[in-house]
Amino acid sequence: MPMLCRSAIAMLTLAAATAAHGSPADKLLQDGNFLRGQRLLAQYQCAACHRIPGVEGRQGGDGPALAATGRAAYIAGHLPNTPAMLARFIEDPPLVKPGTAMPALGVTADDARDMAAYLGRLR
Repeated sequence: MPMLCRSAIAMLTLAAATAAHGSPADKLLQDGNFLRGQRLLAQYQCAACHRIPGVEGRQGGDGPALAATGRAAYIAGHLPNTPAMLARFIEDPPLVKPGTAMPALGVTADDARDMAAYLGRLR
């Protein structure tokens, strides 16, 4: 199956699974460990490309600033900013948005959930 079709199917499945507020998937993501997420953003060196308040490391400018991620309507230009979508994008950016400059860094689903919990608190 072509990559674009797989990523579109993955996005639609994820969007459908998280469309209802209070779904178990969203609850799990909202309960992510944001302090662990802050440490993981430093560990994965996300600040090498992004400016992220509270995250140690060189604050890069190649990627977008993430200071207001929690109040943004969209991530990566057009993806709905839900906890589940943000975590999925962090876990495998090229699968979710083919052609993105953000590489897959081998982030686990648990790590991505916690990283999304931290980023979602940035307002």
